[in-house]
Amino acid sequence: MKKREDIYDIYWYFAYERQNIFYKKLKGEKPPYTKDEILSTYKFCNCYRVLDRVSQYLIKNVIYNNSEKYEKKDIIFRIILFKIFNKEETWEYLLNNLGDITLDNFSFKKYDLILSKMKEEGYKIYNDAYISCANKAFGYDKKHQNHLALIEKMFLEDKIYEKIIYSNSMEDLFNILKDYPLIGDFMAYQLATDINYSDVVNFPEDTFTIAGPGAKRGIRKCFSDLEKSSEKDIIKYMYDNQEQEFKRLNLDFKFLGGRKLQYIDIQNLFCEVDKYLREKRPDLKTNRVKIKKKYIPKTAKIEYMLPPKWNIKEI
Repeated sequence: MKKREDIYDIYWYFAYERQNIFYKKLKGEKPPYTKDEILSTYKFCNCYRVLDRVSQYLIKNVIYNNSEKYEKKDIIFRIILFKIFNKEETWEYLLNNLGDITLDNFSFKKYDLILSKMKEEGYKIYNDAYISCANKAFGYDKKHQNHLALIEKMFLEDKIYEKIIYSNSMEDLFNILKDYPLIGDFMAYQLATDINYSDVVNFPEDTFTIAGPGAKRGIRKCFSDLEKSSEKDIIKYMYDNQEQEFKRLNLDFKFLGGRKLQYIDIQNLFCEVDKYLREKRPDLKTNRVKIKKKYIPKTAKIEYMLPPKWNIKEI
């Protein structure tokens, strides 16, 4: 692999500066949180995926909200249902109409009526920042109907939860999910990571990874020649060398509860760095030239929760 040294160093600078922004917000400081104009102007995800708003909602409201009353199959069902739409408002709309969300109360017809009503009332049911595959794999004209048919096949026909409960690794879990229509590599990796936040499975995150489209663009900006290295090799390299690289650049990176950036975080950071470089280094051309979302400060404070099994006492 051949690094573009100046761009490669920007990766570590970006991670350091973005993590500092997180901790300044956590302490209740007021903006501006950074002197970096790009980071001040545009919206970027946290260095640790688990800290982003939707991941926090998933952990607190979908996985660990009264989790003792749900069976493992319900936890898996709730995670996959939520992540297909990836939108808090959609989850709450379903919850308000159903009373509770469990596998036993799922039916294609009932969920279709609720989601169709939500759309008729003018609400978006999908998160714009997280585009799910939208072909007519199950023969329906409406995107959400194909996704409900997918859930029906997964849970009512195939009992996917049994395969997931007895899966042996992150890669095994990924392959179980990827085997379905409408679930590509990127979505399968995201779902595997989210299921691994729960107590249903407990796999180390530094054993398997898949680079999404944004991460691939970021990797190719930081490295001019991968030679025989794959994107997976690059992510592993960054994971293995993160502490010494922060030290080399005199960047006092604040690790989350002493937890290193995991493969999923390294992968996500490549995606965010790709966005950052569209403004910082527009000469590094790809098929994406603009950053879509501006940063809008939010006043609502997030009470952060990490998966209890991580045993992190203090963020």
